[in-house]
Amino acid sequence: MSQADHEADQHAPDHHGAEDYDADLPAHVERALAGFLREAGEPILDVEPTFGHAVEALTGFVLGGGKRLRPTFAWWGWRGAGGASRGTDARAVVRAVASLELIQACALIHDDLIDSSDSRRGSPTVHVAFAKRHADAGWLGQPAAFGQAASVLIGDLALAWAEDMFAGTPLPAATLDAARPAWRAMRTEVLAGQYLDVHTQATGDASAEAALRIDRLKTAAYTVARPLHLGAALAGAGPELTGGLLAFGGDLGVAFQLRDDLLGVFGDPSVTGKPAGDDLREGKRTLLLALGLELAAGQGSEAEHATVAAAVGDAGLTEDRVEQVRRALTAVGAVDAVERRIEELTTSALAALRAADPAAPAVDELVALAARATRRTY
Repeated sequence: MSQADHEADQHAPDHHGAEDYDADLPAHVERALAGFLREAGEPILDVEPTFGHAVEALTGFVLGGGKRLRPTFAWWGWRGAGGASRGTDARAVVRAVASLELIQACALIHDDLIDSSDSRRGSPTVHVAFAKRHADAGWLGQPAAFGQAASVLIGDLALAWAEDMFAGTPLPAATLDAARPAWRAMRTEVLAGQYLDVHTQATGDASAEAALRIDRLKTAAYTVARPLHLGAALAGAGPELTGGLLAFGGDLGVAFQLRDDLLGVFGDPSVTGKPAGDDLREGKRTLLLALGLELAAGQGSEAEHATVAAAVGDAGLTEDRVEQVRRALTAVGAVDAVERRIEELTTSALAALRAADPAAPAVDELVALAARATRRTY
């Protein structure tokens, strides 16, 4: 769908509230994002057209792909707490939950810079693209420094606009205020998780405990638990339902991250959007690697331990050596151990969901989302 189509759809009538937002929710989120990005960008472009490069980059990044998982979990939190699927409130909630994609854009743009990643979704990362813009134009200074500065600012713009989009949602002030604790906690937790991630890489903490602490903050809270909390709070959920959704989201979010860790080593780049082995090159201390090192040491498998240890943080890691790491992790049982942990966490998450007893059809939809987020695809 073109940008023009996005904008046209954003302003299409919703038949006086008859539209059912349960149907093709990602498309509704996409239209809300396209409309907001156009509206947010126009005033600053009138003042400073040069900033159009940044606005265009952010718009392309946000609308250029993504699973829309966070808005989807938030929507089903809203529906599970009794929120309607139709009407003006439902339309407004779509806008509110769509703002999560701008926080995600900020996180990814900054994450790519922190990790020195060259590509995402088959395209150059923001800092790489702006470094190339500088080099191609023959500007003064270092292209890499310009690319780094641009990516920081564009990520900051995404975070600022996330707040604008959420705060500007046409819902009663009391409704938005009820969701503020979830909104604030989510933003703080993802930054704490990101800091813990880089701290762990810097200190070399390869323990399973450290890996799981990062997973709880950086992924589980931010991707599943807090979005569910946010949506449920918008619908006025009580503490019992909120607690159940947070328990479900916490365990499911960790299971989702563990699946992502496996895909980072074993996955198809055309599916994951990043080169296979990038987590190894970046030195990420995942549970998969922690268990691989622990199991290899416990079994006296010196060759496998050395293979895995040497790969972590090696920016020049070749595909052949990634394959050696795959074989080593499989041989010592780390892959099977992570698969078992995913199964255990998914089971406990679903038990918490059913105990919370959210309104229909949220249970079935969240069960389906859990299956999608944790299924084996390598």
